[in-house]
Amino acid sequence: MESNEVLEQLRPELEKIGFEVEKGKTKTQKILRPVLFGEMGEVGVSYDIDAYHSKNHIVLEVEAVRTIRGNALYKALVEMSLMVDARYAAIAVPLRYQYKSGTEHPYQNALRIVDAIYTSGRLRLPFDGFLLVGY
Repeated sequence: MESNEVLEQLRPELEKIGFEVEKGKTKTQKILRPVLFGEMGEVGVSYDIDAYHSKNHIVLEVEAVRTIRGNALYKALVEMSLMVDARYAAIAVPLRYQYKSGTEHPYQNALRIVDAIYTSGRLRLPFDGFLLVGY
């Protein structure tokens, strides 16, 4: 499944527990979270996120094929780290993905990356908690 299809499946339950969930790819359907502010408090830089829980300050990204090969995991981690009011982060990635040339295991690869980041201590992520979900 593509990440948008996964998000569509999750939408009803996420909304039920208080998440605002991206509804599509147009500007009005995206959830933009501020990163930097300019003059008069205007948002200067923002990134879009798949879902956000404003009460608990949770940012959620659902990734698919690009998780490892396209460096989507790294991009998501950096962007989520820069978002205002992002206290908790969650990233959902496929357990496995079948290509014509073979099978990849994005969840296992993502787990190794996240484990290396947290274990080494060299790169400190600003979250009070981080959740990696395999689907």
